[in-house]
Amino acid sequence: PNVVGINVLKQNGLDVDELVKELVKNAAVEFTAYYYFTNLRAHCTGMEGEGLKGIIEDARLEDLSHFESCIERIYQLGGSLPNDATEFIKISGCEFLQLPANPTDHKAILEKCLKAEQGAVVNWDKICKMTLGKDPATYDIAKDILAEEIEHESWFLELIYGRPSGHMRRKYAGERPHTSKHSRALDMA
Repeated sequence: PNVVGINVLKQNGLDVDELVKELVKNAAVEFTAYYYFTNLRAHCTGMEGEGLKGIIEDARLEDLSHFESCIERIYQLGGSLPNDATEFIKISGCEFLQLPANPTDHKAILEKCLKAEQGAVVNWDKICKMTLGKDPATYDIAKDILAEEIEHESWFLELIYGRPSGHMRRKYAGERPHTSKHSRALDMA
């Protein structure tokens, strides 16, 4: 069919097929990070671990929102998700998020979380650069996700290196200050 929304993007100079490929990869990363952060959070034990759980929980739930935020756009652009979940997870390249050798080593857990957030910053920055001035709908989603990923990175830098992040706790887990308009996955009402 003639899809004007895609034709306009092509006229704007956007490689829509490449964008869909990148969005599917980013969706896979966000989905897989949500899974791995769930497992990493569960292994934050003891008094110190209780404090870490809240930070990881905020990042974890917002990663779920990031996954949900890009799904509709993938389909609008003529793409789809792989039918096989294992194939989808392999696209992510997130195997590094598996539990560390010592599964309750808080620093190792935080380092894995930081690496994931830094990768997400790079991934979403790439989408922003691809779509700036060419695809305002995807750009809006990507810039909002990028803003939250930058916040997540700063949280883990603070926890590992004592570098102040200006982090204020979310009002509630999964608040998603930037991406709530793109995803209803965590709406409380």
